[in-house]
Amino acid sequence: MPGHNGKMNSLPTRIARKQQSITLLVVAEIMVMTLWFSSAAVLPDMVAENPVSGLRQAMLSSAVQAGFAIGAVVFALLGLADRFDPRRVFMLSALGAALLNAGLLALPIGSSAAICARFLTGALLAGVYPVGMKIAVGWGEKDRGLLVGLLVGALTLGSAAPHLLSLAGGADWRSVVAAASVLSALGGGLVLFAGLGPHHAQAIRFRFASLKRAWTDKRIRAAFAGYLGHMWELYAMWAWIGIALTASFALRTDAVAAANAAKLTAFSAIGIGAVACVVAGLIADRIGKAEVTILAMAGSGSAALAAAFSFGGPIWIVALVFLLWGAFIVADSAQFSALVADYAPPAEAGALMTLQTALGFALTVMTVQVTPWLAEWIGWRGVFAVLAAGPALGIAAMWQLRRRPDMDKS
Repeated sequence: MPGHNGKMNSLPTRIARKQQSITLLVVAEIMVMTLWFSSAAVLPDMVAENPVSGLRQAMLSSAVQAGFAIGAVVFALLGLADRFDPRRVFMLSALGAALLNAGLLALPIGSSAAICARFLTGALLAGVYPVGMKIAVGWGEKDRGLLVGLLVGALTLGSAAPHLLSLAGGADWRSVVAAASVLSALGGGLVLFAGLGPHHAQAIRFRFASLKRAWTDKRIRAAFAGYLGHMWELYAMWAWIGIALTASFALRTDAVAAANAAKLTAFSAIGIGAVACVVAGLIADRIGKAEVTILAMAGSGSAALAAAFSFGGPIWIVALVFLLWGAFIVADSAQFSALVADYAPPAEAGALMTLQTALGFALTVMTVQVTPWLAEWIGWRGVFAVLAAGPALGIAAMWQLRRRPDMDKS
């Protein structure tokens, strides 16, 4: 481990070790998070092979959100990321999730067993994303916005990857599912080669008081509230972007061309968010994390409204709007967690960041499940307008941190 002797403590060695560890962590995160939308990206192809009800289609996507939310609560209550080596927690979770995802190859499409497998996959991913953030923040304090931004960028790129795999695989949805499982298993093994940073703290035992800070500390409470506003739109957009784009493009071209264009645009719109996360992290470390979240949510809410107005318009205009939306919608995500890490005691940061993500993803269970039903009722234009309400509420929550960044915690 770094830091055990003078040589390992030299500045060049520490910098090299940090760069190597963060790089390994980011690559591992990308590989594992391909599991998240491995079914959503190929849902049209799965349904074409074996039609299932709209409810079960939605459940295949929302089950991951529900599983993640419940899994994150369990991980937070047990304090696993704070009590044990987070790299091993990450590795075991990734391997388990890979096996469950591979189960989709043998289970009937849209069956209760398949939905259960997606639920458990989401539960185990709670041992990957928040735990990865715990590892990342251990490598720095002044550049924490960038470090967490890199992790969220990795999650974003991993989430986008199934859309690209689906485009490459055509209607062969099983190859996409298999590829995502293999990548997850490899990513789980890769993270073991990353190191733990000098700011990593380990808790001897879990204390419920750690989670109470989410309410008693005004600063952490504000960061939680802002995150909920952000999550209101994020996963509803990510989960259904392919379906929404296909519906829009189909008004301008034939069905096959619309589907292919939608897959490419969906990958690009989600993937561009990975770059935005890194850029936002660099800016946040200079002008302030709360300020960056406000700017990003203002851009995201505006883009959601623009998506409503442009729906069904020329394909290049709709694609451009979604690319902008994809950049803004996730650029701020890392900064909510980074703020919690800044305000929380180091030994409690993992539990609090995990709880934050649990609450956020619990909200997305509802938004992901309701979105297709809402689209049938008020149309995709109406859905996009409703999603814009989340950033507005998030800005209101974060504004107090901007005005009083050092406000009393009690």
